[in-house]
Amino acid sequence: MFSDELQTLSLRTLAAILLCALLHVGPAAAQDNGPSKTAAITPVDARTSQSDLLIGRGDLLQVTVYGTDFDKQVRVTDEGEITLPLIGKLGIGGLSIGDAEQVVARKLASAGYFNDPQVSIFEREYATQGISVLGEVQKPGIYPLPGARNLFDAISAAGGTTDKAGNQVTITHRNHPEVPEIVPLSYAANSSAHSNVQLSPGDTVLVSKAGMVYVVGDVHKPSGIVMQNSRLTALQAIAMAEGTNPTAALDRSKLIRKTDDGRKEIPLPLKKILSAKEPDCNLQPDDIIFVPSSAAKSATRRGLEAIVEAATGAAIYRPY
Repeated sequence: MFSDELQTLSLRTLAAILLCALLHVGPAAAQDNGPSKTAAITPVDARTSQSDLLIGRGDLLQVTVYGTDFDKQVRVTDEGEITLPLIGKLGIGGLSIGDAEQVVARKLASAGYFNDPQVSIFEREYATQGISVLGEVQKPGIYPLPGARNLFDAISAAGGTTDKAGNQVTITHRNHPEVPEIVPLSYAANSSAHSNVQLSPGDTVLVSKAGMVYVVGDVHKPSGIVMQNSRLTALQAIAMAEGTNPTAALDRSKLIRKTDDGRKEIPLPLKKILSAKEPDCNLQPDDIIFVPSSAAKSATRRGLEAIVEAATGAAIYRPY
């Protein structure tokens, strides 16, 4: 009797070792609730990249019941429905893959065709296969990027950003088009991970346009400056225009700012700012700095419209 128990124990131990070798797990994992642990490595885990995607109209799905010959490809209708053998129409549009699997399984079980069916649904084709990349990129368009992709992948496929690109990206996700996601666009090592969000087929990426600041008048290089850094100041803008000329009337400079009531002229005491008697002022997108000339009185009486026209014609200098 004792020998038989040892033999039985040895056989069980050998079986456990063989099972561990097949599953690549430790003996404790193999002996504790074997069936449920095995379920954790079924093909469901291979679909984790799809688990967060919602089923949409026009998607092509493959519906399979494990251990049977039930294997069908169906297209989601405009009403969000699919039609399967034995059970007919089912509304699964807007559901996740996991929720849709449960709906099909319950329908098959309640109809009496299967006992505890293990249903698998795989997205073979999305209605919108590509990711739309728009805005300030070199080549706007729709790019086929299957599988799990990130924001930088999409921007790279579109040839990168332009010199006028801002530091903000709006992402409209396929799953939730009513709630766009706004993320900062940064390639710095300490913040790029936050910017490089995950994308899915059908998403839309819109790269914003950076604000512009214009410096015109009696400066070395009248310029339109791309505001990639939102903390651009008046002195920084003047410096990027290569400074003022000797004939500039610094104490009569103006800041023309766009407001809800139209453009407004604001005195800009550059002479006092340069001598640290007045604080430097932060600029806003579409601001215009006008530095008049003391040598030509006609320039100091230049009208607002003429200043705006001069700013519009200023060449883009370089990103800041």
